[in-house]
Amino acid sequence: MNEDGKATNFQELDVWKKAHAWVLEIYKLTETFPKHETFGLTSQLRRAAVSVPANIAEGFKRKGVADKARFYNIAQASLEERRYYLILSKDLRYAETGKLSSNLDEISRMLDSYLRVMLSGK
Repeated sequence: MNEDGKATNFQELDVWKKAHAWVLEIYKLTETFPKHETFGLTSQLRRAAVSVPANIAEGFKRKGVADKARFYNIAQASLEERRYYLILSKDLRYAETGKLSSNLDEISRMLDSYLRVMLSGK
């Protein structure tokens, strides 16, 4: 963090830290999925999960507010995609996803807040 308390790299952002930890949990969860899902739901869930912290990281270095916001919006969309994959995983009885869904909600709120602050210029 710099002297103004602002992050100097994406790894200092609480929302990125939370999203990255969530990806690690998704990888653990999907290791238990049936082998026939390796190129299906397992792959889709992992890719959508990785997209969130990756887009936060990429957006962090963008110079213009509109450009930054675009990457954070992509991260938000990936969160919703993940939400569906968690519902599907539960409905297929591959895993209990309640805790992961709660964490997803928290990441979504954090990202929304971060984006609002960034857009307000504070």
